[in-house]
Amino acid sequence: VFAPGYDLMPLADVEAFIQRNGHLPGVPSARSVDRDGVALGEMQQHLLRKVEELTLYVIELRKENEALRKALAPSVAGKTP
Repeated sequence: VFAPGYDLMPLADVEAFIQRNGHLPGVPSARSVDRDGVALGEMQQHLLRKVEELTLYVIELRKENEALRKALAPSVAGKTP
């Protein structure tokens, strides 16, 4: 996931996938796990990938937050409570 060029799915697409399918992309559904079971090593790989993707989303959101703070700083600095 941290390799250059990793195709991180946009959060809007993740949300749409979850609404449509009821589970995260790349992770088996609960129905599938109930029916077929799960290989623990494979599931750990899926979960680690999701943790790493979450880390990238948090970093992306932090950068957006910082940019918004900088953009708003001049307008907020001139106001008094």
